[in-house]
Amino acid sequence: MLRIKGLVKRYRTGDLALKGIDLDVPDGQVMALIGPSGAGKSTVIRCINRLVEPTSGSITLNDTELTRLGSSELRRARRRMGMIFQEYALVERLSVMENVLSGRLGYVGFWQSWFRKFPQADVDEAFRLLARVGLDHMADKRADELSGGQRQRVGICRALIQNPELLLVDEPTASLDPKTSRQIMRLIKELCEERKLSAIINIHDVMLAQMFAERIVGLQLGAIVYDGPPEGLTADVLTRIYGEEDWSATIRKVDEDADAAEDTPAAVIEAVQPHRDRMAGLT
Repeated sequence: MLRIKGLVKRYRTGDLALKGIDLDVPDGQVMALIGPSGAGKSTVIRCINRLVEPTSGSITLNDTELTRLGSSELRRARRRMGMIFQEYALVERLSVMENVLSGRLGYVGFWQSWFRKFPQADVDEAFRLLARVGLDHMADKRADELSGGQRQRVGICRALIQNPELLLVDEPTASLDPKTSRQIMRLIKELCEERKLSAIINIHDVMLAQMFAERIVGLQLGAIVYDGPPEGLTADVLTRIYGEEDWSATIRKVDEDADAAEDTPAAVIEAVQPHRDRMAGLT
C-alpha cells in the first residue's frame, strides 16, 4: 500500500505545484494520473521517490515513511520503486543487456558495478524479462540501435529487475506512435497483473488511461478533482479536469474500443497474442 497524506510542493519561485494531495494506492492496482500540463502529475511521481523533495506531507510505502528517510536509507528504499521514464533514460553506448542489468546496481558492490560483473541469477532474470517483452534476441544490441518502442521495453525490464513493490511511470507513450503506445500500456498492465504490482502512470492520453487503468485520478492546478473508475470520466468530469471542449468523440471512441474487445472471441485473442508480442519487438 502506498499512502500519501497532505502532500504539498512549493518551488523556490513560490509556485504551488501540489496543494495537499491525499491518495492511497492499494497493492496490485494500476492507477493513471491525468490532467493538463502543469497540473502536478510528474511532481507527484517524483515526490514519491524524492527526486523532488516535498515541502510538507507524508508518503508511506508499506511500512516505510519515505519522507523521513536519510540519504542512505533513501537509496535502499528506491530499490523498491521501479521508475519508467518518458525519454527511456538508457545509456546509448551500452547493450540492451547492460542497460537492463543497471537496474541491479543498487544491489551489487562498487567494484562489481564498476566492471559490470553481475551474479548469474541477475543475468538469468534479465534474459527472462527480455524474453517476456520480446527482446531476448536483441540482448547484445546497443541501445542506440533500437526503436522507441524497443527502448521503452528495455526501460520496463530495467525497472522490473529491481523486483519493486511499486512502479512509477512517467509519460511512457509520449514519444511513441498510437499502435506502439497501446502495446506498451498493455504490456505494463499485464506485467503488473502477473506480479501483483502497483503502478502509478502519469499519462496525457485520456483514451489510453481509460483502456488500461483500473482507476483514474484527475489533477487540476495541483489538486485532485476526480478519483474513480475509467467509466466515470464523463464529459462534465473531463471539462472539470481540462476545461471546456467537445469530449463526445473521446468518450465514444473509448466505448467503441471496449465493445470491439468484448466482441472478439477469447480463443482468437489468445491465438494472436503471441504474434502481437513478437511484432511489438520489431516496432
